[in-house]
Amino acid sequence: MKGDRVEIVIDAGGATRTYEVVATRAGRRVEVVTRRGVVEVIEVTRTGTPVRTARFMASRILALVEHPVNDRGESRAEAED
Repeated sequence: MKGDRVEIVIDAGGATRTYEVVATRAGRRVEVVTRRGVVEVIEVTRTGTPVRTARFMASRILALVEHPVNDRGESRAEAED
């Protein structure tokens, strides 16, 4: 689903940094997995093959916001405007 995206805000030692992982092509999706104190944000294909992965320490994450796509292919924020 093109438009699937996840925003991650982390504590970078007194400052904050924002990262964004976006499904770059149609048919791809972004999954969030938490394992053993590490949060992985993974862009995967329709078959489940990982394309790229971002890993963050769970203790450093301040916010994790998922922006799913609706049925028409646009994110909810775009649909409300």
